[in-house]
Amino acid sequence: MRRADRLFQIIQLLRKDRVVTAREIAEKLEVSERTIYRDMQDLSLSGVPISSEAGSGYRMLPGFHLPPLMFTEDELSALLIGARMVQVWTDKGLASAATQAMIKIESAVPEHMRDELERQDILVPDFGNDPSVSKRMQLLRVGIKALQKVEFSYKREDGQPSSRMVHPLGLFYWGKVWTLTAWCELRDEFRCFRLDRMTHVSLLEDGYESVAGRTLQDYLQRVCDE
Repeated sequence: MRRADRLFQIIQLLRKDRVVTAREIAEKLEVSERTIYRDMQDLSLSGVPISSEAGSGYRMLPGFHLPPLMFTEDELSALLIGARMVQVWTDKGLASAATQAMIKIESAVPEHMRDELERQDILVPDFGNDPSVSKRMQLLRVGIKALQKVEFSYKREDGQPSSRMVHPLGLFYWGKVWTLTAWCELRDEFRCFRLDRMTHVSLLEDGYESVAGRTLQDYLQRVCDE
């Protein structure tokens, strides 16, 4: 968790109008009590009115409010729909991040806007994203971010099996299927692979360098030029 996110979470815990101990906060955020002591000091120095009660814990003094996030109804709807799409169409890591983002938005929007969070007429049904695809996606995202090679078995469109080692570059959603765009070492060229045709996906320790002519931007430029 980033430090800014941790400080935000501490403020949310203190806003519940009760005394909270450093140990309780540390366990909730999975950090050390020493880290919480430093965070409390920094929050106090930045002007957050925190009262430290010896032997019992911390509490927020009355009158403190985070600046409200100002959204129009359409902007709020767009955020809600987007978050819901992430929750049902991606992997567990991104779904959890979308949920936490909406919790932050809900806690920061003005009171009169919160009804909009409950009143939605554009829905995103959950038809059960294939758990195996979600697991592959989460692994591939790690490879993309860390510039690590990925190896997997793949069933081609003609049904023939193959084994690939690739440099993962980007994930694309086409309404029904997710695909991986990668630099394929077997073909020495860009290739796109459907996640639902992959098996035995492994993230390798070997990394790869971002080389001119083999990046996601190069691939997108080629597609635009065709």
